[in-house]
Amino acid sequence: MSTTPSARRVPELVDFAQERIRNLHFTWIAFFISFYMWFNMAPLATTMLKEEGGPGGWLTPEHLKLLAICNVALTIPARILVGALIDRYGPRRCFAGLLIVTAIPVILFAMGTSFMQLLIARLLISTTGASFVIGIRMVAQWFPPKTVGRAEGFYAGWGNFGSAWAAMTLPWVALELFGGGHDGWRYALGVNGLVAMGYGVAYLFLVRDMPDGKPFVGIKKTQPMLLSSRFDVGQYLIWSFPLVAAMGVLAWRAASVPLAAGSDERVLSPTMLWVVWGVLGVIFACHVLKTLQVNRPHLAAGVPDDLRVHFPSVAALNTTYFANFGAELAVVSMLPAFFEKTFSVTPTVAGLVASSFAFVNLFARPLGGLISDHVTSRKWTMVAYMVGIALGFGGMAFITGAWPMWLAVALTVACSVFVQGAEGATFAILPMINRRMTGQIAGMAGAYGNVGAVIYLVVFTLVEAQTFFGLLALGAAASVVACAVWLREPEGSHADEPPDSPGAGSSADSATRVVVGAAS
Repeated sequence: MSTTPSARRVPELVDFAQERIRNLHFTWIAFFISFYMWFNMAPLATTMLKEEGGPGGWLTPEHLKLLAICNVALTIPARILVGALIDRYGPRRCFAGLLIVTAIPVILFAMGTSFMQLLIARLLISTTGASFVIGIRMVAQWFPPKTVGRAEGFYAGWGNFGSAWAAMTLPWVALELFGGGHDGWRYALGVNGLVAMGYGVAYLFLVRDMPDGKPFVGIKKTQPMLLSSRFDVGQYLIWSFPLVAAMGVLAWRAASVPLAAGSDERVLSPTMLWVVWGVLGVIFACHVLKTLQVNRPHLAAGVPDDLRVHFPSVAALNTTYFANFGAELAVVSMLPAFFEKTFSVTPTVAGLVASSFAFVNLFARPLGGLISDHVTSRKWTMVAYMVGIALGFGGMAFITGAWPMWLAVALTVACSVFVQGAEGATFAILPMINRRMTGQIAGMAGAYGNVGAVIYLVVFTLVEAQTFFGLLALGAAASVVACAVWLREPEGSHADEPPDSPGAGSSADSATRVVVGAAS
């Protein structure tokens, strides 16, 4: 981060005299709270099952498995939609709105008295995962290219720690703060929602979208991405299909879960499953038509420089987030059971060991961004990180009970450093592809992280753990090839000065952009 007179007296990260540093902290806290909400069920799942399941109860272990999958379901379309909304309305209003709106289903989940109530609330809560995309653009607008990597990494790493903090604190809140009564888990989740709602209101007044004198320039309409060639349009549509297909996979999984213990009735009947698939097909068809509708006149008029997107770079970063964040979400969900079974340790010990994978987030993501800032080539930094992931998961595929446990833990931590460092490196590049459309590009890449999680979690139910790790390694290796071939080194990626307003002073048709006041 650049040096100022104030920064010479104190480390810049705690130099709160700088508005951009205050914005960075306010934004990672917003992200932290959103992830605390998003992952607030897992730590209380056993408590919920004990109190609401059992003989005469209405909650079953299969229900909890489906709720866990539903927790990532609508994150995929939400990241796409919110990415477009950011580029239209700015990150300040979007982040505040998301915290306030998603706090409502958190409170409703806490009040749920039937599985269907929990299911609907959990689906709505899953949209909280879109919060990540919002901060990416906010941070990119306040930091120059030469330091944006470490700033994005710090934002993501410390914000993402909200999931680990939820695992560490929510059981204590439910059992100790609220006395461990029958409704302790409900009070814990309800307070969680109220805190998020309050911070969402505060965020509106704590931050601004842009520094003084720089208007926010975005896209006038919430619409599919504007591309730079007919070939790119085709690529975009091909890469859009897995985002819809992943939702179909989730519906298929829901169709196999009994509605109640011992019941032949499923959450989704065969007829309803076909209806869901049909709706998803219509949604994709509408997306194709809308993409063609907005891009035909855009391409015919000639694409201005500030709206050009090198889509192969977007595709390459889609693969990186599929292979790193998607793998992270999947591995975190299975690692405790893997260590418990492999090394015959208690659930408590296995959980503590497995938590090391998430704890690494605190420094690994910022480190990935920092290295990307300092190394000459951001592209080859990205490639190197993906190679590290492939080697790490490849090594984990050979872990057996004959290994010393310390060696297995060391390899797990080393792999996690590469996984989460790669996430930081991904978003050290992403804002530079096209600053005006950072929200949409980040939304697509972020959604691919959740597609990866869905695919990997489904695969895990079909194979042994060692095979699962081997498949994760293959996914990372495929991303290595994609990055080496498709990813373009961004221009001006180590510039000293903050970027001008996205699109300011360009030749873009005024009908395609909107300028919102600097304090929007």
